[in-house]
Amino acid sequence: MQTPSDEDLMLRVCDGDLNAFGQLVLRHQSEAWRVAYRFTGDATEAEDLAQQAFLRVLDAAPRYSPTAAFRTYLYQVVTRLCLDYHRKKRPVLTEALPECVADTPTPGEEADARERDQFIQNALAALPADYRVAVVLRYFEGLSAAEMAVAMGRSVKAVERLLSRAREALAPSLELFRGKMR
Repeated sequence: MQTPSDEDLMLRVCDGDLNAFGQLVLRHQSEAWRVAYRFTGDATEAEDLAQQAFLRVLDAAPRYSPTAAFRTYLYQVVTRLCLDYHRKKRPVLTEALPECVADTPTPGEEADARERDQFIQNALAALPADYRVAVVLRYFEGLSAAEMAVAMGRSVKAVERLLSRAREALAPSLELFRGKMR
């Protein structure tokens, strides 16, 4: 038996199939959490935002239309929740995800990694929220410009401009950090 696509599952959710919804959650919960975590820097807040995203998807199921990939639709919901979170609280961005399995890096490697992570957090935190979301979706989640446009509710050109401006804004900080690391 062929595994149903996300879009097929979502159409079944529209008809009230909660098992299909459970399958969607299992498939995409880590992606939703990861985006929220990279935006907030807080594992608990990220978990709350990911859960809220799935609840919103469930609530909106009767209005769902598979015009884009479900994954893109989910990123759109998570992105909006992250931006709402930003308006309410000042997030702390992070590149590093909590480790499940502990490797044993040297103390020097640990210190370098902490310094790098803190630097990245600070550089991203200084960006406007739209720039930050664009950077997270593109460089941490690997979305294309078209997928980002749908997720962010903007045109592809607008997303490309956001990324360009974000890179421009990050460039001096990244150069400073590179010079420090030499």
